[in-house]
Amino acid sequence: MVKTFTRKKIFVIAIGMVTILCLLVGRLSYLMLAKSEFYLEKAESLHERERSIKAKRGIIYDRNGVELAGNKPVSSISVIRSQITDEEEVINALCSILELEETDIRKKVQANTMREKIKSNVDKETADRLRELNLDGVMIDEDYKRYYPYDSLASKVLGFTGSDNQGIVGLEVSYEEVLAGIPGSILTLTDAHGIEIENEAESRLEPIAGNNLYISIDVNIQTYAEQAATKVLKAKQAKRVSVVLMNPQNGEIYAMVNVPEYNLNEPYNLVDVKDLYVTPIEEEETKENIEENTEDVKKKEDGKETGEKTTKKLTKQQKQDALNNMWRNFCINDTYEPGSTFKIVTATAALEENVVKVEDTFSCPGFRVVEDRRIRCHKVGGHGLETFKQGIMNSCNPVFMDVGARVGVANMYKNYKKLGLFEKTGVDLPGEASSIMHKQEDVGAVELATMSFGQSFQITPLQLLRAASAVINGGTLVTPHFGLWTTDENGKKTKTFRFTEKENAIKKETSDTMKELLEAVVAEGSGSKGKVEGFRVGGKTATSEKLPRGNGKYISSFLGFAPADNPQIIGIIMIDEPVGIYYGGTIAAPVMSEIFSNILPYMGLEAEYEEEDIEETMLEFFEDTVE
Repeated sequence: MVKTFTRKKIFVIAIGMVTILCLLVGRLSYLMLAKSEFYLEKAESLHERERSIKAKRGIIYDRNGVELAGNKPVSSISVIRSQITDEEEVINALCSILELEETDIRKKVQANTMREKIKSNVDKETADRLRELNLDGVMIDEDYKRYYPYDSLASKVLGFTGSDNQGIVGLEVSYEEVLAGIPGSILTLTDAHGIEIENEAESRLEPIAGNNLYISIDVNIQTYAEQAATKVLKAKQAKRVSVVLMNPQNGEIYAMVNVPEYNLNEPYNLVDVKDLYVTPIEEEETKENIEENTEDVKKKEDGKETGEKTTKKLTKQQKQDALNNMWRNFCINDTYEPGSTFKIVTATAALEENVVKVEDTFSCPGFRVVEDRRIRCHKVGGHGLETFKQGIMNSCNPVFMDVGARVGVANMYKNYKKLGLFEKTGVDLPGEASSIMHKQEDVGAVELATMSFGQSFQITPLQLLRAASAVINGGTLVTPHFGLWTTDENGKKTKTFRFTEKENAIKKETSDTMKELLEAVVAEGSGSKGKVEGFRVGGKTATSEKLPRGNGKYISSFLGFAPADNPQIIGIIMIDEPVGIYYGGTIAAPVMSEIFSNILPYMGLEAEYEEEDIEETMLEFFEDTVE
């Protein structure tokens, strides 16, 4: 039987078909009109290949405009597999010119990726050799490599960048946002197979260079300080020597030294401090000894000599730990017991609390008994009867134990807080450590006594320098810093950095008294080797024994400032684990004296001589002339 459609059914089917057609037309119209730009962009992206252009990193200058960190033009080499027409030719050329292993190159060339990076930071000469071959699928893009003109100068302050030109440590990472810039890009049209279309222009988005950074370091002052530190490092065969030189009035750091420094252009090459102890005379002999020992060392296995050489190799983790230690900035990353330089803080607290006067007298029999502890003075026989001023000049522990007891725990901690010892300094470097102090409620008579002369707690050298700056600058707690201002690529100033200051940390009268007392320490007391002819210098020595007690390891230090009546520079030197004589007044103070002798005239400070000094100098001149 033939199936027939009624007129009503035909009408329903027609309506359905028209509805479907309308929906299709509507959807097609939506895609072609409303979403046309979206899908056009998608289609174009399938036929565009993007290559990044690194931005030129901002230059770091010292305070006088001397370049400390710049850029060298280099190239970045990569391959695009879909564009390679002769795979073996590409592999051979890359291996030969870039001096890379064939296995690694082959793996990258054959990788199923759109783009594979082969090598970064390729020098211009090498890149040009590769460019001349005009190999299909090999991309050679312009790039920049960080370059440090002074190699190791201020290495632990400046830091360095990685292969991607991003800051790793030091100021390079602290000011990453300032220095980095904004990368650009190159867009190239390709066909469906990813092969570039000939005669199609590239679309190029230019990179924006990073801003230049001017810092407070002075190349000449940093150089003077490093030379002096290296000299004493070698002479005393120390573990390390650190120096910080700062303007106590505003916190600008002129120099920060941590010798041995490392080469910023080769930051992954380990530096062995013991290499610095070898003198030219000993060098050949030492080399022979090393070779002889290497040849003669033999293993015994099963009672038989195998004759195999033994060499000690670092594991990957050991090397990384060694590198991390080499990159450390001990002026801010590590804490230590400051020893007698901290007596500056104790004396300041006593004057602030009006519990001591300069002419007050004390007795030193060579020790002081506190509860069940007998705590000795560095002078075994004692200093006898002495004033507070003489106690500072002599660096007498019993005097400061008595002074600390007068101040008391609560007032001592109050003054620690005022001088910033419970907080980080805020220096613009990464990884600053915090002080390690007793909880106030846990401080008994013994702890108070030892804290009074700088033991049983730990601070960073920069925390101490900051506190001492407030003591001698009239009472302003400054923020130690390096950043001064930034400029754009054309030299136009874009930003000036501001750092916080806290006024009235101590009274001006206290500051004036402390300057006089600390000047007496250098003029007549334990810091006499810190004198600088023609200049008034104040300071304090320290010889602190490292933990655990009795290990025979010391940190010898000296904190000094000049001119004593109106300080323009303050500095601290720490000699870590010196061999032989280790007293701060004997080995550390003379180094600061040498540094000040060089940099005070350089800073424009004029020497002033007393009449008797001039007469004595003239007399010595005539005596030498007669001889």
